[in-house]
Amino acid sequence: MKAMLIKEYGENATFEVSEVAKPEVKSGHVLIKIEASSVNTVDTMIRKMGTDLPLSPKAPAILGMDFAGTIESVGDDVQGYSVGDEVYGCAGGVSDLQGTLAEYMVADTKLIAHKPKNLSMREAAALPLVAITAYEGLTRANIQKGQKVLIQGGSGGVGHIAIQLANHFGAEVYATEGDDKGIALIRELNGTAINYKNEKVENYVEAYTNGAGFDVVFDTVGGANLTNSFQAATLNGQVSTTVSLCELDLSPAHFKGLSLHVVFMLIPMLHNFKREQHGNILNKITQIIEAGNLKPVVDEHHFSLEEVGKAHNHLESGKAIGKVVVEN
Repeated sequence: MKAMLIKEYGENATFEVSEVAKPEVKSGHVLIKIEASSVNTVDTMIRKMGTDLPLSPKAPAILGMDFAGTIESVGDDVQGYSVGDEVYGCAGGVSDLQGTLAEYMVADTKLIAHKPKNLSMREAAALPLVAITAYEGLTRANIQKGQKVLIQGGSGGVGHIAIQLANHFGAEVYATEGDDKGIALIRELNGTAINYKNEKVENYVEAYTNGAGFDVVFDTVGGANLTNSFQAATLNGQVSTTVSLCELDLSPAHFKGLSLHVVFMLIPMLHNFKREQHGNILNKITQIIEAGNLKPVVDEHHFSLEEVGKAHNHLESGKAIGKVVVEN
């Protein structure tokens, strides 16, 4: 089969069109003909940093985590899936799991779900990593109907899904962003947009919560911004973050009695730990999508499998609007 290989990691690493052996299906897995794959920030980090990241596969490697495609064959002990089923998931591209930048992959059925019928392959491929992350971040924070929820970084991959899910759960949704396009997207998704460049935390907390703070803060920005999230949260509030690779003073969180949830959605893939949770979440995401309550924003640029390098560059340029997708 055709695959895009990274033979050496580094800042100047490139993808090479290669012919590799087509994988064989095994027990508990399915062989999938891949139709589309999306590019996530973590994919670009792996390409540049390689084994400096403990999650990176050894080179030469086939990267790519998200996919949408069609089942070509089914392994032993597989239930609920048949040849011809359209599926999606986040099932490769880390550790010893073959990635999605190829014509075929073998995926653990615990990590996949049936593709939403009202989405194209291109749209479905944009979802798994960010949708699972957003769902986990909100549910671990015990989101409830009627709560005031703040999404830090509302127009990003995780952020724009989190806005829609928070609305689905019945919350009153607010989101921060710093440019006009991002602010417009938040409003399109039925969130109240907050321009963090113009509004200080204490000002928007006062304006939107009468100074009490938000019940749930989901921080997709991280780093120093976590301090802003602590400041924005209510007493005994919930803070979820996807970006906590930093040294930070937790005193503000301590004095407000906050609960901090760190979301690292790759754990089931990396450690073969409760993988069925990802499949369960994706099944719920499918139901939410088919009910009309969630839709991914996909960047308008089209990239073929051979153009995955250009897709990575486009994502890193900061000019992408929505998820960047590669199509086979």
